[in-house]
Amino acid sequence: MELCNQMKKYRNELGLSQDALAEKIFVSRQTISNWETGKNYPDVNSLLRMSEVFGITVDVLLKGDAQEIKEMIKKEDQTEFQQLGWLYTGLMFLMIATPIPLVKFLKFWGLCIWGVLAAITIGVAVLLEKKKKKLNIQTYREIAAFLEGKRLDEIEAAREEGIRPYQKILLAIGAGTLALIVCILMAVFLP
Repeated sequence: MELCNQMKKYRNELGLSQDALAEKIFVSRQTISNWETGKNYPDVNSLLRMSEVFGITVDVLLKGDAQEIKEMIKKEDQTEFQQLGWLYTGLMFLMIATPIPLVKFLKFWGLCIWGVLAAITIGVAVLLEKKKKKLNIQTYREIAAFLEGKRLDEIEAAREEGIRPYQKILLAIGAGTLALIVCILMAVFLP
């Protein structure tokens, strides 16, 4: 990406160290280093602060990155990320719903099966987090929206709206699972 080169160029032109730039845009020096090496990409607010410090527009700062950003949010990456998310949700549901029946009917082996299920679920969660960091989908979407002329408050409102449906679904699944567990416990322990 071109941003890392642009950042270095404008930072050096102003004679700023990474520490000095970090202080001006309210991030850590390590964050600046990660941006300049291309490990991470700054969010819209940080891009705005940087453009103010450098005295240039965000468009100039992103020189050449706009098209690349749009390509970064390819459908196949999003689809793979969503599939991994659904797999994690299913495994989590199984992990919550199966311990009592497995231990009740299979005793020690049921506990072993549940332990393997828990280990697989944790592995998928780690993989999902790595994919999330690698894709950096949310940041790229926000930058693409900003470049298309949307205001920051619109972008933040859209982010909040995107969070809400998942929270409601997870809350419903959690409540249903808890009710199922209570029913199973009552059926097992009450005559």
